[in-house]
Amino acid sequence: MYCIVDDQLICALCKLVGRHREHQVSSLSERFDKLKAFQVSPGRVSDAVMEASKTSAAQTLENNLTNLVKRNSELENQMAKLIQICQQVEVNTAMHEAKLVEECDELVEIIRQRKQIIAVKIKESKVMKLRKLAQQMANCRQCLERSSALITQAEHSLKENDHARFLQTARNVSERVAMATASSQVLIPDVNLNEAFDNFALDFSREKKILEGLDYLTAPSPPSVRDELCTSSHDTITVHWTSEDEFSVTSYELQYTIYTGQTNFISLYNSVDSWMIVPNIKQNHYTVHGLQSGTRYVFFVKAINQAGSRNSEPARLKTNSQPFKLDPKTAHKKLRLSNDCLTMEKDESSLKKSHTPERFSSTGSYGAAGNVFIDSGCHYWEVLLGASTWYAVGVAYKSAPKNEWSGKNSSSWVFSRCNNNFMVRHNGKEMLVEASHQLRRLGVLLDYDNNSLSFYDAMNSQHLHTFEVSFLLPVAPTFMIWNKSVMILSGLPVPDFVDCPEEHQEGMTTLCRQQDSPYVSGMKGCH
Repeated sequence: MYCIVDDQLICALCKLVGRHREHQVSSLSERFDKLKAFQVSPGRVSDAVMEASKTSAAQTLENNLTNLVKRNSELENQMAKLIQICQQVEVNTAMHEAKLVEECDELVEIIRQRKQIIAVKIKESKVMKLRKLAQQMANCRQCLERSSALITQAEHSLKENDHARFLQTARNVSERVAMATASSQVLIPDVNLNEAFDNFALDFSREKKILEGLDYLTAPSPPSVRDELCTSSHDTITVHWTSEDEFSVTSYELQYTIYTGQTNFISLYNSVDSWMIVPNIKQNHYTVHGLQSGTRYVFFVKAINQAGSRNSEPARLKTNSQPFKLDPKTAHKKLRLSNDCLTMEKDESSLKKSHTPERFSSTGSYGAAGNVFIDSGCHYWEVLLGASTWYAVGVAYKSAPKNEWSGKNSSSWVFSRCNNNFMVRHNGKEMLVEASHQLRRLGVLLDYDNNSLSFYDAMNSQHLHTFEVSFLLPVAPTFMIWNKSVMILSGLPVPDFVDCPEEHQEGMTTLCRQQDSPYVSGMKGCH
């Protein structure tokens, strides 16, 4: 039987005379059914529901058991990995201990050898110095003997009482004494105090500090890319970084690849094939050449020493836009270009220019194209509009007709103004755009990789319009004017207010219908 109060198995005798006699009990089968059905009351549900509940409970328990078994298997795998790591720790520790003994023994051997070498040098120097001192002592002894003999002779002469004998010897003795006195500084050799070893010292304080600092080497700390110091042009990026363990770093390695928008940098880093690697960099900066213009790159800097290496956090850096000028070969014959090919001006005096298929030629198509074709990256340029009120600015395929306005065909996309009307145009479809009549700097953002062409009021950081375009071919910047002049500023870095495509994603629209617009009739005056 089963005692429900004490939640334990009991025998029938315990129910009759034992301490469970007042408790509520049930049969084992009944208790089994209730527990397996998660205590579903048979009195409240039908037999079919009860059976279904039992089945459901059993299935749940089985599923939970499966999950638990799976978890146990994962724990076992984890335990196996931990055991393997422990074994590896033992192996590595023994290896490093052996290496420590080997390196210290080598240092001791070096010290022993240097001790012997220095001791030999000291002995050799001692012999050399004593030999010199012995020679000096011999010279001094010789001088002393000559001087003592002369003194004895002079004293003997002074004691001579015989006048004749004194006069015969005194002059000769006097001259010899005078000569000896005059040459005493020459005869007495100088004593060099350096010969006493006083100017030598055994100073091993620097070596002692080095030995006291002996420790095992660890991999250097991850370097940090200094974004504020990094610079770029249209085809180069100079990366700067710092390292807390600069003196323990043997070299740096720079790795970079085109940024695809992937935020999982670990997966991106593991795709080894797409990375370019610059090894063995000794300084804290490096300039990468030959990059695509207007393109984002991801950079990692790896600090390396004998113990290992560590990577910096990823740094996203970008090359500037592709610089370009106006191509004189494409300019309409009634346009005059400046010497630097950055300014175009309407000139009614027809110049004798040769006609080529590249040149804008039709009446009213007063245009010129940039001297580049762009097929990748994100590029930004600006047009200084001055006092011009009749213009069209955009991009076009090389195949776009040169005998009609830009935007009137499927190969060109433009933002244009005709007097007081602002409009975007593509494939003959036109749409009015709200813009200030004081618009003086038109910003153009060509994001070829993300299939968009956007226009901005650069003075007021205001988005005007975005084309969504699935570019099929390279495009060239295109410019048309009907009065005054415009100036091109290219190769610019993308401003902050247009740097991220997400910031203007909401403003993207596609021309989907042709509208009846005042601009259509107004354009007749542009001829």
